[in-house]
Amino acid sequence: MSELIQLPPNARLHIVGIGGAGMSAIATLLTERGQQVSGSDQAESEVTRWLREQGVEVFVGHHAENVGKVDMVVVSSAIRADNPESIAAQERGIPVCKRAQFLRWLMQGSLGVAVAGTHGKTTTTAMIAHTLMTTGRDPSFIVGGTIKSIGRSAHAGRDREFVIEADEYDRMFLGLTPAIEVILNVEHDHPDCYPTFDEMLDAFREFVHRLPEDGLVVACGEDAAASRLAREAPRRLLYGFKPSLDWCATDLRPNNAGGMDFLAQHDGKTQGLVRLRVPGKHNVLNALAALAVTDGLGVPFSAAVDALSEFRGVGRRFEVRGEVNGVTIVDDYGHHPTEIKSTLAGARLRYAERGRQIWAVFQPHTYSRTRTLLDQFATAFADADHVIVTAIYASRERDTLGISNRDVLAAMQHPDARAIDALDDVAQYLQANAKPGAVVITFSAGDANKISEALLKGEA
Repeated sequence: MSELIQLPPNARLHIVGIGGAGMSAIATLLTERGQQVSGSDQAESEVTRWLREQGVEVFVGHHAENVGKVDMVVVSSAIRADNPESIAAQERGIPVCKRAQFLRWLMQGSLGVAVAGTHGKTTTTAMIAHTLMTTGRDPSFIVGGTIKSIGRSAHAGRDREFVIEADEYDRMFLGLTPAIEVILNVEHDHPDCYPTFDEMLDAFREFVHRLPEDGLVVACGEDAAASRLAREAPRRLLYGFKPSLDWCATDLRPNNAGGMDFLAQHDGKTQGLVRLRVPGKHNVLNALAALAVTDGLGVPFSAAVDALSEFRGVGRRFEVRGEVNGVTIVDDYGHHPTEIKSTLAGARLRYAERGRQIWAVFQPHTYSRTRTLLDQFATAFADADHVIVTAIYASRERDTLGISNRDVLAAMQHPDARAIDALDDVAQYLQANAKPGAVVITFSAGDANKISEALLKGEA
């Protein structure tokens, strides 16, 4: 249990899977606290190179000899039990700690704000952290992506607030003990961890029940499961598009900054205009959640709105990478049907000019998710003019289900969709076929952002 973790102030820690979004954020925060950190990952990346610049010793590949004289080894959810570094630590009597357990230790003594949900966690956590930082607070935070306005995904702050993205995978969020919980939505995902939706819902219910008696749940009133769970909380605020909710958005419209404008109401009273730089109705809901949380933390509405107007998003969350030959290149982390559908709807609003064709490049993420949500993926791309489906990104899985991108293509009822396995071949196809004015969006939680890099460098 996390309460049994005993580490000296100058503890030396080794992180297995340090290149991942969650683990690299932990490494960043620990380094800011002045602790010695090393780690390993399967491959070199921009993240591992950046960590080295911050003074972290990073090894490529997992080998027993990577574990030096450390006080603890922390492993990500993706690390298998037979990992040689984990085994080496156990043989030497070094404690091995999973991410959830370690995060609880890391957050002790803080006022925790944990953002949970199937979609939107990274952006909403980033909005809250950005708003607090921009309005003069100095919170700690851990986000699953780089906040563009801050240039990092984690920070060890001086103030009591600790804002964290509460990941449901491997039940990580059940290791947290926050004072404020945000529940954005609950849909079936991670079937390798939750075979049924009810099992996933039970995990979220346990998350809510971990709140202290004076704890607060901020939940989306547009999501049936989130609303239902909020009613089980000691205190709750609901937000959405209905005037009856505690926080409400009305008069939504696209703006000339590429985002959305809306009027915010709180307890039935109009608070004022909110202008976002990020597109889509889903980001209006994310912003409402951030406003509700920061209001509860004492940030005046006018200051929060000014901060949100400068929020420029998070890396790989509708990240406009640039333009080449008149084609706009966008990277997005969307890998669940609802995420893809919402993002494409937002893109359709943003790029509504006559003749702007939207190309959706989808890299399915894990065999189990592709199989379980196949019917939903089949209808998620209606707002795209052209669709390319790459080979499935295996991530932590092995191909035991006999499913491929051809199955996704066969399920689609799209007038222009095709399967192209290799990322290099996708880049070449786009270079030859995407015309000036087109928008190319890569949907990937894996490595399909390499397509964007190839297009921008002219290497396709």
